[in-house]
Amino acid sequence: MVAATDAIDRQSSTPYYQQLFAALERRLASGTIAHGERLPSENELCTEFGLSRATVRQALQLLESRGLANRVPGRGVFASEPSAERGWVIQGPEGFLENAIGHQNRSVTTTVLSHGPTILPDYACQALQVAQNTAGYRLTRLRSLDGVPALYSVNYSPPDLVPVVASAQEVLEGRASLSELLANAGYTLGGAHRAIRAVAPTPEIAAALGVTASTPLLHIQSTSWTPGGDRYDVYDTWVRSDVIPLEVNVDTGG
Repeated sequence: MVAATDAIDRQSSTPYYQQLFAALERRLASGTIAHGERLPSENELCTEFGLSRATVRQALQLLESRGLANRVPGRGVFASEPSAERGWVIQGPEGFLENAIGHQNRSVTTTVLSHGPTILPDYACQALQVAQNTAGYRLTRLRSLDGVPALYSVNYSPPDLVPVVASAQEVLEGRASLSELLANAGYTLGGAHRAIRAVAPTPEIAAALGVTASTPLLHIQSTSWTPGGDRYDVYDTWVRSDVIPLEVNVDTGG
């Protein structure tokens, strides 16, 4: 029987192979499938999850490409020990926090530095396709990996989402995921644009991340929209890539 957390959500916009990948990844991270153990066969996974062989094969190939499994000809697919150098995926159905926890099985903590209603900056208004000087919500957080400050982020939400974010106490205390909150409110990821460049931090960001003002950081500016095209999240993130190298996966599958 498939656990409730592993069941394929047929109503979700997330492709089935990504859902299966996430379910198998959870089993690997929890030790349900131990390092060196053979994963269920393609036929077994097809039966367990009610998926086609092509979908199962796509999920297993993604596990292999992420270094979580390796295929032994004639024997099957076996669980690999994750590399400590694996990074956080820049784009995917999960947010940075979920990605770090699920993919690295390391200690991730979130500190909320500030939050509250704000007049959105001009670039955020443009990205969210709202009028200039529109009131929205700002959430500023610091993420640490194994106690080392690694990521400083600022999220801007449009007016319709202000009451959703403002009432999410666990998110505002750093104990829950903003991405999951937004998805549960009906704002699932349909697409996004990420722009990445190397920058020097402001004094405030340098102090939060524990680096000097001359330390280069990766600055990611992002806009996310729903499958229907509604813009719902703009964020600026400054990343210490010496602590968390980033990954880019290219997938031509549907």
